[in-house]
Amino acid sequence: MTSQPLPFDPIARAAELWEKRIGPSTSMAAVTSVMRVQQIIQSAVDAALKPHGLTFARFEALVLLTFARTGSLPMRVMGERLQLHPTSVTNIVDRLEADGLVRRNAHPTDRRTTLVEITEEGHVRREAATQAVTEVDFGLRGLTERQTEQLTELLARVRRAVGDFQD
Repeated sequence: MTSQPLPFDPIARAAELWEKRIGPSTSMAAVTSVMRVQQIIQSAVDAALKPHGLTFARFEALVLLTFARTGSLPMRVMGERLQLHPTSVTNIVDRLEADGLVRRNAHPTDRRTTLVEITEEGHVRREAATQAVTEVDFGLRGLTERQTEQLTELLARVRRAVGDFQD
């Protein structure tokens, strides 16, 4: 993030030049804007989570386990819900386990399945981290609540169109 705001919108300027020299710029400007906003959001969320010793991926995993009826889920299900490769889930769980925020348990009826359970310390850390990210609105500033809902709806259309989920 720059310390002083630019005196112009560089994405709008790029869109004008794109339009003149390459062709229609609508998608380019939208994607470039999404990418820049992703950087802004990531920076705000990282800063909010850092004092809690969490990355966003580890925070998401703790939240997911908090949402689980029993406080635990199979690692495979965690990967599906978080939309992550099994190796990434393993790495996240390894770090959370090393910090005492989750523990691995054998599944009671399926020896091939490992359950991940959030610990009491995991609940405490997740709660503090949740407060931190909500205090900064997850880094999403400048929109009304309705505009934020509309943004979520629009981005869901893109995700649905590429097969991220089905209705």
